[in-house]
Amino acid sequence: MLSVFHAEEPMKRKGAPGKEERPSLTAKPPVPSLGEPFRWRSESDEPTPAHLSPVDDRLSADAALKRVRRGEYLLYTGDFHNAKQLLGAMGRRLSRPAGTGSLLEAFRAERRARQLEHETLSRIVVALDRDYRLGLSRAPDVAQACRQVWGEPELTTTVVPLKQLLGMLGAAEWRRKGLAVPGLKGLLQPHYGVYLPTRTDYAELLLPLPQVKGKRVFDVGTGAGVLSFLLLQSGATSVVATDCDARAVACARENAERLGLANRFKVVETDLFPEGKADLVVSNPPWIPEPPKNRVDRAVFDEDNLFLRRFLEGLTAHLEPGGEGLLILSNLAVLLGLRPAGWLDEQLERCGLTVKWTRSTQARHSKARDRLDPLHAARSREVTTLYCLEADPKRRLSAA
Repeated sequence: MLSVFHAEEPMKRKGAPGKEERPSLTAKPPVPSLGEPFRWRSESDEPTPAHLSPVDDRLSADAALKRVRRGEYLLYTGDFHNAKQLLGAMGRRLSRPAGTGSLLEAFRAERRARQLEHETLSRIVVALDRDYRLGLSRAPDVAQACRQVWGEPELTTTVVPLKQLLGMLGAAEWRRKGLAVPGLKGLLQPHYGVYLPTRTDYAELLLPLPQVKGKRVFDVGTGAGVLSFLLLQSGATSVVATDCDARAVACARENAERLGLANRFKVVETDLFPEGKADLVVSNPPWIPEPPKNRVDRAVFDEDNLFLRRFLEGLTAHLEPGGEGLLILSNLAVLLGLRPAGWLDEQLERCGLTVKWTRSTQARHSKARDRLDPLHAARSREVTTLYCLEADPKRRLSAA
């Protein structure tokens, strides 16, 4: 939850000059004063800081780590590039998983390490003024990136983790340049907080589908809308897409307009299926059955397979007679030991669904080739499969 609190007087720390600090390179910009309200922005719902401790270019990475581990939020007031270097230096000082044990243990250790890194680095924060100007020397213009994500400022001062702001700037640049997706005619403009479709497995699996022409399609969990656009450009009559995230809905709608597909594309903010039935229902659901840690995680992590189970349970009710479901799913969860090998077959049987045909492709993303990755043994064997599903009239959904 995003809340508004009041900045308190910074905590005063004593330390040996020259050990924890370096000579100042820049003058301090304005910072929230005692009692001044500010708008706190956090993608991971970290609570609003009770106080902010101003720091500048004299702060070393070792000193910063000590202070954030004590619970401080450090408001950086120095040079923008020095602030980025500080984040990098702090990150390099954090411990990494040892790489021993099972793949499942390695996976969970890696997640814990990433979560710790996020929580630690997110305590380096910066302040933006009423026009979203960042008051650090050599700072870029961040106003457009902020407005794309948050809209107009709500208070005189906005405080945000620097790590998050850097992510927003990167997303704004991708949005400006556009992203080429194999098979898609035109560039996709991804939005911050919406899953970036850098993996092309699903596009390659969907492209050679002759049965798409003339079909009415549902795209469940559309994200940026890539599957919808590929199907529309392949001859689908119309697509109704859904997503539970407002940012994804806005991203898909804007991209449909830019690609000239808006007259055949509709996107709805809802939990799972849209109303009605379709000839073809497609979904590329989250593939890791673990709890998401933040908003963006929901595109990858699906606690207890909830999304996938509900999709399979509701599929038949949303298919026209003779209709088909297209499910795109990686086997990484099985390789990691997060899902039993026969789990999907059991769910299909339970839900009265049969597999009409499958098409698979080996993962070719960078992590599948990285032998230093602690999960390389699983990622190098990852396969993504497109399942064509149909309702079995001889079966009915059994009790869970």
